[in-house]
Amino acid sequence: MKLQDLGELDAPVFLFGGPYSNLQATQAAKAAAHDRQIPASHVICTGDILAYCGQPVETLSEIQSWGCAIVAGNCEKQLASFQQDCGCGFDEGTVCDRLSAGWYGHVDQAVQAADRDWMASLPDILTFSHQGLRCAVIHGGLRDISRFIWGVSEDTVFLEEIGEIHAVTGHVDIVISGHCGLPFQRKVQGVTWLNAGAIGMPPNDGRSETRYAVLSDGRAEIFGLEYDHVGAQTAMKAAGLIQGYDAALVSGYWPSEDVLPPELRRSALANG
Repeated sequence: MKLQDLGELDAPVFLFGGPYSNLQATQAAKAAAHDRQIPASHVICTGDILAYCGQPVETLSEIQSWGCAIVAGNCEKQLASFQQDCGCGFDEGTVCDRLSAGWYGHVDQAVQAADRDWMASLPDILTFSHQGLRCAVIHGGLRDISRFIWGVSEDTVFLEEIGEIHAVTGHVDIVISGHCGLPFQRKVQGVTWLNAGAIGMPPNDGRSETRYAVLSDGRAEIFGLEYDHVGAQTAMKAAGLIQGYDAALVSGYWPSEDVLPPELRRSALANG
């Protein structure tokens, strides 16, 4: 397990996850951080730089030139070790599992050996201090990088993960995560769990805008990110990635909800 400590970050911190090979969203996130006068030294990505969308090479270059801190996502881990699937944790045979074969193959063909070496060097967990609070950044779960942790997960799930993190880092007040693609904040026994969301794919809410978060004065706020989603969709179509995630960039709805807990699916939210 690779741990990196970023030291004191007392000014606002820009937090985001899941660029997902979406160059247009990555550029918009970079512009949003610039507009907020947040330098790269205070920008953190929760991983999965390359995934669903059409411009993996360009997106990786944009992230690397930005110079922000990054924790390894499952996609980075799988690509770095030349695995044949994304390792996202989708149940075998589900729609999400089948659709992942298309976009992962596209990414796998695009990345070079030097890219894989760089991904292999990324930390599994980042720590930093902010306004007197200790913070830890992971991707999914600490021991299971592909663990889906939702805003509706049981307290025991959060407490288990927090215990694992404390065992590695010592006490933390805030945990920042990604992976599931849905932003949320949850407080469990005094520890705030923040999922900063993903910038590369909308959170299945019927809007094209994606999400990021800003940590300031010890408190986090989640914001929408508007970007050239039509341009991103065009890039996906040009790459032949037309299995459904291309439509999601515009519709705001995922092509499958297999991975979602029942209470977070559209039918439940509509009735709810």
